[in-house]
Parts: sequence; structure tokens; C-alpha cells
Amino acid sequence: MKKNKHKKNPFLSFVFSFVACVVLAVLACFLAFRLSLSAPDQKSAAKQVRVEIPSGASVSKIGEILVDKGLIRSDRAFYIAARFPFLSMRNTVPVLQSGYYSLDSSMSAVQIMDILESGKQDCIKVSVPEGFSLRKIAAILEKNEICSAEDFLEAAHNPALLEKYSIPAETFEGFLFPDTYFFAPGMSADSVIAMMVESFYEKVSEIPYFKGKYPSNFYETLVLASIVEREYRVADEAPLIASVFKNRIDAGVGLYSCATIEYIITEIQGRPHPDVITYDDLKIDSPYNTYKWAALPPTPISNPGIVALRAAAEPAKTDYFYFTLTDSSAGKHTFSKSFNAHVKAGTQFKTKKSGSN
Repeated sequence: MKKNKHKKNPFLSFVFSFVACVVLAVLACFLAFRLSLSAPDQKSAAKQVRVEIPSGASVSKIGEILVDKGLIRSDRAFYIAARFPFLSMRNTVPVLQSGYYSLDSSMSAVQIMDILESGKQDCIKVSVPEGFSLRKIAAILEKNEICSAEDFLEAAHNPALLEKYSIPAETFEGFLFPDTYFFAPGMSADSVIAMMVESFYEKVSEIPYFKGKYPSNFYETLVLASIVEREYRVADEAPLIASVFKNRIDAGVGLYSCATIEYIITEIQGRPHPDVITYDDLKIDSPYNTYKWAALPPTPISNPGIVALRAAAEPAKTDYFYFTLTDSSAGKHTFSKSFNAHVKAGTQFKTKKSGSN
């Protein structure tokens, strides 16, 4: 008997070969795609790279930034992985957050994508004390490598930025709320100003007097608060100190605030902080000299905190015209209605102080 010989079907062979080639091609493309998402240089030691992702940056733009920083192999692969998450074993399309990030060069593109989606930025904790001036804040920011003091002071005098926040002055002095902030290293000075002034508006809105008012309508109160900030030591005395200044303003009497003299010496004249205020200092010809002029200074002399702001907005109702420090350890003052009582309180304090030495 003759054996039945099966002939190969050339069409089926072609189909099988074609399918095999397609599968191999797809597999090769997928492996190449996965490789393009891996860390660019896996042989070298990992290093930290700081990256700024601008607000409103597209996925394509972010990919370009990461390529420029040497953090990913391909901006195109990064874009595809973001737009088609199943290719990178993700469930959803990521929403990448702007900001400042500290990224590791050993990270894959997908790991970087996860961090940018989380919004966990590279931040430095910076505390800005109450009563600090623009120059002192600038020094803190430069010391912490947030931005240069020069850039900060330039931004604080930026007319366009001042107009944006409706500041009726030539600087942001008084409008930068003292608080603890989390800034990014290398952050732009404009962004720092924005964070601080927005915090100011948020905080003063908690005080009924300020709520709903434009800065031009509460500017004098802010100037007063900046002086109260530099004068009070105990929080519950701040409204009393504010009442003294308000009574003097209403009576057309000079405020006689040493804090304004210190401001002239340190901020305007650029001299070191004085150990004592001399009689010659009290004669300095300046609109900030409240010993010479019976009015508020033209601008704030510091950036006040919530205690001073509330005190200036809601001063105590008193007939006090004077106050003097009579307990330096506790930061307490004695308040007086008359000059004679004021002098007596000061004399008693000096006598007590000299007797304790």
C-alpha cells in the first residue's frame, strides 16, 4: 500500500510565519519601550538631582525637562507611558504636579512619574519671626538657600507684583505674614513673596476689622500694627500699647516709639542695631522719626503677626498716653495717663534695678 503524504499548505505557512514575525516585532518593541523607561545610567552611582516642574507644564514639556536633567532616556516614551498607563502597568492616567522635586538618577521613568503625581516636593522648613523687616527676611531666605537676598528684595519692590496684590505702597513691607513655611530650594523670589502675602490675606480675614477691606482701606492700621509688633513683649499688653498710640494719634501727639528710630538706623541708614537710643538719634530728620513728627510713619516698619494685627485693629479703650518697661524679665510694662506718673514708674524701675545689682 502507498503511504498518504501530506503536502504543506504554503498559505498556512505564510500566515504562521507572518504572525510569528508580528509577535516577535511587538515583543521587541515592548521590550525596547520598557528599556526606554529604565534609569538612563545604571552603572554609575546614583545621585540626587533637583528639578523644577513649572506650573501648567504639559507631559511633553515635563519629559523634555527630565531628559535635559539626564533622568530619563526618552521624553517620547515618557509621554506614551503617561498617556497609555496600561503599557507601564498603571491603572490610571497620572496627573503630574508642578513644583520642586529631589529625584534620584537611579529611578525609572515610572517611579519618577509616581513622585510627580504625588506632589511630594523637596522642601525646606523656614520660620520667619514676627516683627522682621524685608531685609531680615531676605537674609533668612538666602541662608536657607531658598533664593538670594538680592532677588527677594527686588521682588519685594516689583511694581507689577505689588499691583497684582493691590498693595498701596512701593514695597511688600508689612504684608508678608510671619510664620513657618515649607519653601523649595532655589524657589523664585516672586513665588516666595506670593506664598507669604497670600498667607497674610488669609490670616487677616480672621479678624473682623480686616475682612472684606482693600489694603488701601486698612493700610494705616497695618502701619500701627508694625509698630505695636516691635514694642510689645507680652501678648495681653499689645491692645494696651495700641491704645496708647491711638490716643496719641487722636490727640495729635508724637508716638515716641523707639522702634521707629531703630528702623531708621538699621533699615534706612544701614547701621548695626544700636545697644541704646541716644538723644542724637532722636533728632534724625526722617518721616519715620516719631519723636519728631506727630503722625504714623509713611510705611510699616516690620511684618506684624496676628497678635499685633488684632491689637491694632481692636485696641483697648483706655485713657493711657504712656507706657514704660518695668519688669524686663517678664516683659511687662506700666501704663500711665500722665507724664508725671510715667516718669515716676520709670524712676521706680531704675531704682529697683540698681538696688538688685
